[in-house]
Amino acid sequence: MAKIKIDGTEIDVAPEATLLQACEAAGAEVPRFCFHERLSVAGNCRMCLVEVKGGPPKPQASCAMSVKDLRPGPNGEPPEVFTTTPMVKRAREGVMEFLLINHPLDCPICDQGGECDLQDQAMAFGGDAGRFAENKRAVEDKDIGPLVKTVMTRCIQCTRCVRFTAEVAGTADMGLISRGEDVEITTYLGSAMASELQGNVVDLCPVGALTSRPYEFKARPWELSKTESIDVMDALGSNIRVDVRGREVVRILPRLNEAVNEEWISDKTRHVVDGLKTQRLDRPYVRVGGKLTTASWSKALETVAEKIKATASDKIGIVVGDFASAEELFAVKTLAASLGIASVDARADGSCLDGKAGRGSYVFNATVAGIEEADAILIVGSNPRLESPVLNARIRKRWRRGGLQIGVIGEEADLTYAYNFLGEGTAGLEALASGQNGFLEVLKAAKKPLVIVGNAVTTRADGAAVMAKVAEIAATIGAVSAEWNGFSVLHTAASRVAALDLGVVPAAGGKSTKEILDGAASGAIEVVILVGADEIDTAKLASAFVVYLGTHGDKGAHAASVILPGAAYTEKSGIFANTEGRIQLAQRAAFPPGEAREDWAVLRALSALVGRTLPFDSLGELRAALVAAHPTYAGLDAIAPTSHEDVAGLAAGAGSLAADDFVSPVTDFYLTNPIARASKTMAECSALAAARATAAAAE
Repeated sequence: MAKIKIDGTEIDVAPEATLLQACEAAGAEVPRFCFHERLSVAGNCRMCLVEVKGGPPKPQASCAMSVKDLRPGPNGEPPEVFTTTPMVKRAREGVMEFLLINHPLDCPICDQGGECDLQDQAMAFGGDAGRFAENKRAVEDKDIGPLVKTVMTRCIQCTRCVRFTAEVAGTADMGLISRGEDVEITTYLGSAMASELQGNVVDLCPVGALTSRPYEFKARPWELSKTESIDVMDALGSNIRVDVRGREVVRILPRLNEAVNEEWISDKTRHVVDGLKTQRLDRPYVRVGGKLTTASWSKALETVAEKIKATASDKIGIVVGDFASAEELFAVKTLAASLGIASVDARADGSCLDGKAGRGSYVFNATVAGIEEADAILIVGSNPRLESPVLNARIRKRWRRGGLQIGVIGEEADLTYAYNFLGEGTAGLEALASGQNGFLEVLKAAKKPLVIVGNAVTTRADGAAVMAKVAEIAATIGAVSAEWNGFSVLHTAASRVAALDLGVVPAAGGKSTKEILDGAASGAIEVVILVGADEIDTAKLASAFVVYLGTHGDKGAHAASVILPGAAYTEKSGIFANTEGRIQLAQRAAFPPGEAREDWAVLRALSALVGRTLPFDSLGELRAALVAAHPTYAGLDAIAPTSHEDVAGLAAGAGSLAADDFVSPVTDFYLTNPIARASKTMAECSALAAARATAAAAE
């Protein structure tokens, strides 16, 4: 550590720290526009000027100078930096005056109003008047896609957006052209941005040159109630803030969590907002004469209860979807056990994972933050750019540091970083295991090798055999030990880890999701209860009595005999376990529309009508029962330790491997669930991505 004095206060900081970071550590406020902790240093706004004692007789840019660059005093005294001297004050006022020369000052109509760094810093560090009367420069706005609106006349060329797309997103969509007064930021050829993380440039922009197009003119920040919650669009569990005006969710923003999503979220997480109010189920329906008609809650629940009581338990199947919270999963399992229903499955995609080998066999053991410790990565059956864009950005972050080799077995796609393509399917896996392609030696030489297994493996018919093979390779390369467990499963469903933790899988003699659907088609299953399950083959349900408890008029509702409207993830409080097994709490930000109710409450009401009343009357009682049965769920924002020996248990699934390729279940990133499919914004993004893919194929 190095000693430095900031405004007379002596502190110890890392020699590599910038003066700006040292000032922050000492509690001194230093304004900035271009500097950002997660981006490279540009040093081009000059707002962070400070005075260095013994340095040049002019202020210095604190973001571009390190503590180790300063000289000690003549007698070895720590170097001194001042942030409030008259020199610094005049310099900052001058910089702010220059920045405002061409700024349009259209704060009353700017969506950044109330959250604008330029506004705040002009008030805190600027002068009270400007001396320039010349005409302001105007810059043509750019069309960069359906998510980001541009008003480039406001731009102060801080280049945060340029550095983000090049460094974090890995697409290099934006850049700076021309010189001097003609300089402007653009996408070069006028094309739309291609990254799944592009919405983050809106958060980074300090002036309102880049704002959210879907949120345009919707609300001012002081009109919104803000609720901290958890995202469910993928299994990462990104920390988010849900902003509500009245009863309507109007925007979703990222929340800082260094261990999970840092401060980024995907575009689907951010802009799925309009899907929360479109095609919503707001009242119960009962199918009469082949047509769905509205019904009261008592009528709908009585219809379901009578059918359940009249049907043998072995002819009833329950399939739980991807958005179920731990409380709902626990309620489903408890109700099924009380009714003697063995055919219960929360693996709607047909995953082979069942948790018998232990928790370490189905979570991301290395943890998301642990990706940065890996020195070699093997990705099997996963396209992390589409399945978890924020996690993919973490892999890219590690790759940019250097010293990392990445191997991929599966689809050959643009993952935003360089990798060794080792094959498309099991043939590549066999070749790796036998050492034919040389990458096995790279993995063996690594101190902390990381093996990422995706849903393209777990959802195969021979998924258990492939998992056993991957576990064998992981053990061979030293990725599984007490010191470092690099065997990591990347899920796509927010409910999957909790479902496996709680054992929401078929009981002895029960049927899996595929078997339930096949049974419904053949008549062996007469009643199918879908709890938010839409990503299934609903065509097989035509002859069954289908109960759908969910939020949207999607595939599950179309096949339903009775529809029970539920609450979306922003409309209920629930516990979720992300892909690494981290327990997180999502808070309710709004209320369900119309007569819709929270899923656990619907299940509780149904249980009373079938004569198997669940032992809880409130969410608090349900959560207490959950924690009593599964103490892991008491530790919020914590990951329960897993045993590396659990990975060895996967070897029980050893068997013959099919010769087909690994195909990611995510073919269209923007339309993976009912909420996204109800979103007009996501539909526009999907169409744009399809057009881009078609154009690329034509080339």
